[in-house]
Amino acid sequence: MSDRTERLIGIFTDSFWPLLQAGLEYTVPLTLVSYAIGLVLALVTAISRISRWGPLSMVFRFYVWLIRGTPLIVQLFVIFYGLPSIGVTLDPFTAAVIGFSLSVGAYGSEIVRAAILSIPDGQWEAAYASGMRRSQVLRWVVIPQAVNVSVPPMFNAFISLVKDTSLAATITVTELFRKSQQITAFTYEPLLMYCEVALIYLIFSTLLTILQDRLERRFSRQGARIGEADGNRLS
Repeated sequence: MSDRTERLIGIFTDSFWPLLQAGLEYTVPLTLVSYAIGLVLALVTAISRISRWGPLSMVFRFYVWLIRGTPLIVQLFVIFYGLPSIGVTLDPFTAAVIGFSLSVGAYGSEIVRAAILSIPDGQWEAAYASGMRRSQVLRWVVIPQAVNVSVPPMFNAFISLVKDTSLAATITVTELFRKSQQITAFTYEPLLMYCEVALIYLIFSTLLTILQDRLERRFSRQGARIGEADGNRLS
């Protein structure tokens, strides 16, 4: 084994834990916090966009149009580097959470809205006929069914967010990718370091994909049981 090969193996093994630690300390929390806030924002946006109150719908329609029509990295730069010019200074992690949450909220709202609109009109009418108000229909009839429909695409969005958090390196968040850049500055082995980062992201994504498959099977079984119960009631 040549000296260079031994050196590369040494760099790989020595850097693996610092990279993984950066992922666990920054990438994972950044993803979870941003996704949780983004889910709430997505639900509020989706419901507001199908609202009968026009001004509210227009406000959230503009928000979705703005976020979906501009690059995420530009949004992060506006929040972290641009806002201080008007006196609003945020620490890197907070700025990243805001940027990613807004992105998840905008894209997720389209998934949730489509899921809500996929519920047959007959279920709305039946719920209204039983005396339910619109808010009650949404809460007890429509949203539970929409959740089952939106789980696969929303989980895909979660996996994408894990990888998108690498953009937080551009606003100095010391997450997984930023840590690899710092290590590269000392080792001068960018190809090795970036391949190692790709490997760690691949591990994260693979574990999440396995979890997604299990959740989809679980929701599929629940949906089948609900459908069977509805069929028995109608028969």
